[in-house]
Amino acid sequence: MKTIGLIGGMSWESTQTYYRMINQKVRNQLGGLHSAKLVLYSVDFAEIEALQHQGDWQATAEILGSAGRALESAGAEFLVLCTNTMHKVASRIEEAVSIPLLHIADATASVLEKDGVTCVGLLGTRFTMEQEFYIDRLRGHGVQVVVPDAAQRECVHSVIYTELCRGVVESDSKTAYLDIVASLSERGAQGVILGCTEIGLLIQGTDTQVQLYDTTEIHADQAVQFALGRRAGGSRSSSRTSPKLSKG
Repeated sequence: MKTIGLIGGMSWESTQTYYRMINQKVRNQLGGLHSAKLVLYSVDFAEIEALQHQGDWQATAEILGSAGRALESAGAEFLVLCTNTMHKVASRIEEAVSIPLLHIADATASVLEKDGVTCVGLLGTRFTMEQEFYIDRLRGHGVQVVVPDAAQRECVHSVIYTELCRGVVESDSKTAYLDIVASLSERGAQGVILGCTEIGLLIQGTDTQVQLYDTTEIHADQAVQFALGRRAGGSRSSSRTSPKLSKG
């Protein structure tokens, strides 16, 4: 079993979901008392959030690159960045280490390809929905992306930072998100990516007839498959192909 290096804390609410899912999936694969070999570096999200909203991505890259080096020194054999937004600096993290990074957008795109999805809606932070680093990565896999309108994007972004990252789940916010999911489907999206690792705390596939792609679960599943040297299983939220890792 390869040792997984988790760069977490963005927020810790979703990082604990990664930890739980990865260990559950290893146990399901191997049985008995098996659990994942992993090391975790959890950053102070207040520092990262402030730099995000200041637009100082260079500083965030330095923090996360340092975290990646620490994980490599601790024995990690590949990295999992437990956040969608901070994949904006994924290439800078790759430059800081000699081990590969399992990119969350690549992992998600492989599932979309398996399901035959060529047009997908995207929910996430304002950075993820409005900037090109994530959308272009999906387009590179042949997937067209539909994002919410300006007012909807502000709602999605605000709920993430003021509620979900603080562990708060409100019924009104759930209703608002499901309305946005429905509107994306009406605009031609064949499914909707939960492109922030906290969104799965608020809405799940059982809440809507629209197919949801939870990036946290997809990312965790493919990390386990790579760690075990196996192909992914048959669930709709998991890829049947080996995860693609990027390096350099």
